[in-house]
Amino acid sequence: MILISLTYRLEINVIILVGSQKGGPGKTTIAINLAVELAHRGHDVCLVDADSQRSAARWHADRVEQGHQPAIACVEKLGSVHSTLADLDKRYDVVIVDVAGKDSQEMRTGMAAADMLVVVTRPSQLDLDTFEHLSEVIQQALDFNPSLDVRGVISQAPTNWKATESKDAGEYLADYPLIKPLRAIVHERKAYRDVIPEGLGVVEWNNGPARAEIRALAAEVMA
Repeated sequence: MILISLTYRLEINVIILVGSQKGGPGKTTIAINLAVELAHRGHDVCLVDADSQRSAARWHADRVEQGHQPAIACVEKLGSVHSTLADLDKRYDVVIVDVAGKDSQEMRTGMAAADMLVVVTRPSQLDLDTFEHLSEVIQQALDFNPSLDVRGVISQAPTNWKATESKDAGEYLADYPLIKPLRAIVHERKAYRDVIPEGLGVVEWNNGPARAEIRALAAEVMA
C-alpha cells in the first residue's frame, strides 16, 4: 500500500553528504529515504550516487521504471565531486550525496562542497572505533569549508526497548565534539529492506514507526 504525503514548499539550497568510515551502516538507506521525504515536502531533489557499488542508482532506476511520484533526479559521479555538486546546487533545492563507507576522494571532495555531513553509524563498538580517524578527516575538511555542519545519526538501532546500545553510542559520540549527534534514530526494521526493490521510501509504505523516524530525521536535518 502506498501512502500519499501532504506537500509544501520551502525555497532552499542545501547539499547533504551522507557518509561513514565503515561499510554497512545503512547510509544509502538513509540517503534515499531522506530524498523521498524531502521530495514529498515539495523540494526539487537530486540524489548523487558517488559510491561505485551503485546501490542508490539502482534504486532510482526502479523508481523511474515503476513511475513513482514525486520524481527525484539522480546523478552518478565518482572521483572528485566538488564541481559537480557546486553545479547541481544551482539547479536543485536539495542535493543528497551517497558516498562509499570509507575514507575516499568522493567523501573528501564532497565535504569541501557540502553544507552538511551526516555521519551514519551503527551502535556497535567496531563502527564507533572509526570516529577517531573520521574526526581527523573532518577537521581537515573544516579548514577548507568552515561552515560544514557535521551531524551523527545512529542507524540500525535495536527496537528492543531494553537494549542499551543506542544510549551507549550516544554517550560515545560525546567524545567527538566535531560530530553533533542528531536526536532522531533509525532502527532496524524490515520495512527499510522491503521498499528498496519497489523504488519507494518508507514514507510511501505502510510501516508507521519507520515513516515517523524518517520524517523526524528529515525535520531535524532541515531545521
